[in-house]
Amino acid sequence: MDLNAATFDEILRFVDLAGVLANAILGGIAARTARLDMVGFVILAILSGLGGGLIRDTLLQQGPPVALTDPAYLAIAITGAFIAFFVPFRGRWSQRSLVLIDALAIGSWAAVGAQKTLEADLGWLAAVAMGIVTAVGGGAVRDVMLLRIPRIFGGNTLYATSALVSSVEMVVLSGLGMPTLGSFVAMATGALLSLLARRYGWTLPTEVRIPRPRLWSDVARSFRRRRQEPDASEHGTEPLA
Repeated sequence: MDLNAATFDEILRFVDLAGVLANAILGGIAARTARLDMVGFVILAILSGLGGGLIRDTLLQQGPPVALTDPAYLAIAITGAFIAFFVPFRGRWSQRSLVLIDALAIGSWAAVGAQKTLEADLGWLAAVAMGIVTAVGGGAVRDVMLLRIPRIFGGNTLYATSALVSSVEMVVLSGLGMPTLGSFVAMATGALLSLLARRYGWTLPTEVRIPRPRLWSDVARSFRRRRQEPDASEHGTEPLA
């Protein structure tokens, strides 16, 4: 393995671990909201921080999941639980930092998931799918454990869409022979899109309403009006000629 490949692997590992810490903290914050004890903090932090990677590595079937073979992953997830347990994150700046952490995690995990799938010699579509799964899988597992509708199913600002954009960018730039640049671009774009969506309330449509043709509406309205009009013969009178 040459120096460039080794350096890139270290960059991927750093990005992956940063996403683990960020999502573990968010899992701990969710445990605080649900008023769980320390065990609940640790469990939700692990599920939130490692869930997406575990799902990704299991589907890729490239050996045991990295979260189980590299002790740093589990250690960092537990560290995130303790950070969330002792730091209240109640002030305005604390809330802003949480939003930034969440946004950075989306882009970083999407980039890592897409790149690992490409390294497994799978196609670009699988790489995009695994990028999204890596980014949103842990949060979905966390929400299910808390009996909440996962954010990826809608009702929130762009979440899975940000992961989709980051994954596509990673696949394209990696195909052009610039995987390192792709990692940074995917992280930056995913974070920026997520932050803009939160700032301006961008969401995907939840339903599509197809307007009825005007002619059909007029016919239906006329039919209802005629049914509501009394018949002259029922009152013993004849209609005027």
